[in-house]
Order: sequence, then structure tokens, then C-alpha cells
Amino acid sequence: MNTIDKDSVVDIAFQLRWESEHAAHTEGYSAKGVNLWRDWLPDSVRQTLVGKRSWENAAVYFTPGQLFGQNGRPLQIDRRQFSRTPRTGRFYPKGRLSGLAGVFPQNIQPFRIVGVNNGHMSIDMNHPLAERRLGLSMTIGEISSKEGERGGTSVDWVGLLTEGPGMQARWQDTPTDFFSDTPFIRQDERTDGIFYEKPRLVHHLDLTARDMVADVYRRFVKNGMRVLDLMSSWTSHLPEDSRPASVSGVGMNEAELEQNPRLSDYQVHDLNADPRLPYAAESFDVALCTVSIEYLTRPLEVLQDVARVLKPGGIFVVTFSNRWFPPKVVRIWQELHEFERVGLVMEYFLQSGTFENLGTYSMRGLPRPDGDKYARDLALSDPIYAVWGNRTS
Repeated sequence: MNTIDKDSVVDIAFQLRWESEHAAHTEGYSAKGVNLWRDWLPDSVRQTLVGKRSWENAAVYFTPGQLFGQNGRPLQIDRRQFSRTPRTGRFYPKGRLSGLAGVFPQNIQPFRIVGVNNGHMSIDMNHPLAERRLGLSMTIGEISSKEGERGGTSVDWVGLLTEGPGMQARWQDTPTDFFSDTPFIRQDERTDGIFYEKPRLVHHLDLTARDMVADVYRRFVKNGMRVLDLMSSWTSHLPEDSRPASVSGVGMNEAELEQNPRLSDYQVHDLNADPRLPYAAESFDVALCTVSIEYLTRPLEVLQDVARVLKPGGIFVVTFSNRWFPPKVVRIWQELHEFERVGLVMEYFLQSGTFENLGTYSMRGLPRPDGDKYARDLALSDPIYAVWGNRTS
């Protein structure tokens, strides 16, 4: 079957694009086996897909409020109706609220605190993308006919795609309060050199996720560039076909750095002890940080110094997933929704005062590769998130 009709089952690569005050955002989701008859899709999406062929593209656009509706202005409630200390701009499960009609303790849908004033709070119950213009593009994959309907579940694919996106943006350009209390404490506060003394020559992402990281870096790392691999290890996650002029690694374990075939040179350096990088100003075209930003205890100082060693207009790209070493991850990282972590990293970029033209990317829903050690327990590949920005001129 080569053309989609109302009874087709289709593989679709979704991409949702939207903009916030400081960044352009792209959210990817790989949907396998979309059942056009049974699964939930907006009518405009279903109508756009019918008649398309494999490997064609389709696009639908939504005006603010069209996809999610809008529940009105923020609600004013008593602070005693919330079970935690409120932090402006942060998201929490609705089940932590009490005394609101239709809200139950089991409700995990997010709401946002948008103001705290004496004994009252302002909360936004809308979807975080409710007020955004959205562009949904779809690349059609394999098409087949459904074999019959004998029960089964209905999947809300657009719901999966939009579960989380939007949470990374500030509310009305007000900085999110990520930095109250002690956000950068860790379970293990011993010198980091002790924890990283033993080499760990293992991958921290599955193969599919590593390929996604390499695809992100392919957008920014061009042949002949000088690259800084921040918080490096025994692999740099660069595309195999990239040919930078040099790759300088900064990491914690010399044995790991020695094993990295992409490094031209390396420095053993603890950024939590000394955020200043051992390089001259304007030394690099691009800097990369892979699945490590969650371990920085002085992130604003580090980002300011990354900007120092980048050439004007040079780009810093940060990628991460949802896995980490528990003893060394900072406290705030563990408390946040995955898309709020994107917002935290964006806040690092913004509050460092040294980057502009921010962008973010997420990719979810890809199948976990065969043979992966977690394949029996996890059907999907590790999600990938990225944040980037250009050094201000």
C-alpha cells in the first residue's frame, strides 16, 4: 500500500516547531503504527495525511489556543492550597493542589506558578503551548492497511508529542526561579577527582541516542573548525564523517581522554573546582558538552568562560538525556520535569549574559536498538535534548 487512506496504518516522524521570547524550538517524535481510523488525531492533521505517499512531507499550522484551548487568566489561590514552597515559573503536578474543583491527588498534569504575593499564589492551568503559534510537519514512512479492529487502545500521538514541550520557556519573559535554596548541592560532596578516578569506558546513551547526538552536532561542526569538547571522556559523539581542524578535550579522567580517538589534545581539569578553562580567549569555533551539564555546580561561571574561549559568533551546544550518576548530579536537576531541564539550561545561557540566538531540540519515541542491555525493559531509545546559543559579538 503506497497511499494513505482512512484505514491506513502509518509510520510518521513528527516535528513541532514554535518560538518563545529568546529561542526557536523543535520537538521531534517518532510515531510507529499510527492507526488513522482508531488513534486520536486533530481533524486537520488527519485530512492532511490522507492521500500522501511514503516519504512525502505534510504540514499543518495551529493558531494560539487552537490545539489546546485556553482556560483563561491565571487563578489566584491561597498558598496553603499548595503542598510545597512555591517557586515562580516552576511547574508542579496538579495533584499537589487542594481545594480546587476537578483536581485530585492523582493528577500529574502540570500547572505553573506564575506569581507569589504574601499569602497568595497565581497559577496558570493552561497547557504551556496554549498561547504559542505551532507548526507541525510530518514525514511519512511505511504505509500499510489495518488488519481489522478487535479492540485495542487508541493513542493520542499529538498528545505524546506535546507532553512536555513549552515547559522550557519563561513565563512572560520572567526568569524562572531555579536558583533559590541550594540547587547545586549533591549527594556526594567529596572532591570530584575521587569519584572520577576510576576510568568508565562505557557508553551513557544507547546507540540510537548517540546517533541522534551526532546528528545534532553535524548541524554545527563543520570541516576545518576548532572544537572544544567540554567535560569530555573516551568518546566525543562527533559524526564519523566530520573533519574538524582540531578537537580539544577537557575532562576528569586522563585514561578516558587518552582513549578518545577524536581528540587532538586534552586537559585534565575540574570545572567545579575552577571554572576557568585552560585556553586563550577566542580559541574555538564551537564548544560541545554531552550528557554532563547536570554535574556542574558553578554553571554560570563555566558558561561565561566558554564564551571567553569561543570566537565572536561561535556556538556552544549542550546535549543531555534522562540518565545520570546519582551521587554527582546537582539537586535541582533531579527535581525537574525533563523539559524543565531544557529550561534550566536555557536559563544558564540567558543569565550568563554571554549568548544569544538560542535554540532547543528534543527527540523522543525512537525504538531502542536490538541488543541493547535495556531492550527487555525499555521499548524506546533514550530521549535526546539539546540547547545551543551563539557567543555575543
